[in-house]
Amino acid sequence: MTKSSWTSAELPSFEGKTVLVTGANSGIGLVAARELARVGARVVLAVRDTHRGATAAATIAGTTEVRALDLADLASVRRFADEWTGALDVLVNNAGIMMPPEGKTKDGFETQIGTNHLGHFALTNLLLPHITDRVVTVASAAHRRGTIDLDDLNWETRAYNRVAAYGQSKLANLLFSLELQRRLTEAGSPVRAHNAHPGWAATNLQSHSGNRLYDGLMNLGNKLYAQDAEAGAAPTLYAASQDLPGASYVGPDGRWELRGNPKLVGRSREARDTELAKKLWTASEELTGVQFPAAAVSGGRSGQN
Repeated sequence: MTKSSWTSAELPSFEGKTVLVTGANSGIGLVAARELARVGARVVLAVRDTHRGATAAATIAGTTEVRALDLADLASVRRFADEWTGALDVLVNNAGIMMPPEGKTKDGFETQIGTNHLGHFALTNLLLPHITDRVVTVASAAHRRGTIDLDDLNWETRAYNRVAAYGQSKLANLLFSLELQRRLTEAGSPVRAHNAHPGWAATNLQSHSGNRLYDGLMNLGNKLYAQDAEAGAAPTLYAASQDLPGASYVGPDGRWELRGNPKLVGRSREARDTELAKKLWTASEELTGVQFPAAAVSGGRSGQN
């Protein structure tokens, strides 16, 4: 595999640009927010807990703002989007949960598909009329262990499997960007949709499964194999700043994409299925009640770096 030398130290100036990062109060979201602010961006941290968000923002040198957003509650997503004014250059769909106990969002969705995919699906489409440059959605190499069951996205008829549910949600992230890019291109918009994944990054994402044995094994894996949050954020920053073709997927360049510097990486056959991406989009519209705003994004402004 070709090795990459790119690091966040090579970020171009974001002076005058506005970037929104979901889940930016810890982990790779916080690192991404910090680095983008460092190069001049006005960074909005969209978080469930604004007190934690304010604490995180206080560690960032630069222009920041903290706003409340709960991706597991479509009313919160709509309220957030309704209150947005002005241009948004880059949307980073970073927030997510990983293999928690079985549960439901406030709208009755399985927690992982609801938070990781449907919440960001709704947020992105509602904000698209404001977006000038790109949407970066954080996926995972775990998408390769997932499959999309369009008849049971919310695990109502299957025996629940938290690992498979996580894989499904991360596969949905990739299919979402694939179809989003198709629609943007068809509408004549210069906005681009990308995905990134952090490899195995040591963050608090792996410690909320509700299973002590699993959490212990993940913590051991973090010590043995993981890279830190700074390195884990690099693919997101690369996707947010570099001149890439639409629907690009960025991950680490190391063995099994566990760690390393960011580069374009491959994806599973199912993640390349354009027909499945269209069907998932339709299902997502039906579940969320949010549609692609074609008229609002056609011929939109370009803010490419």
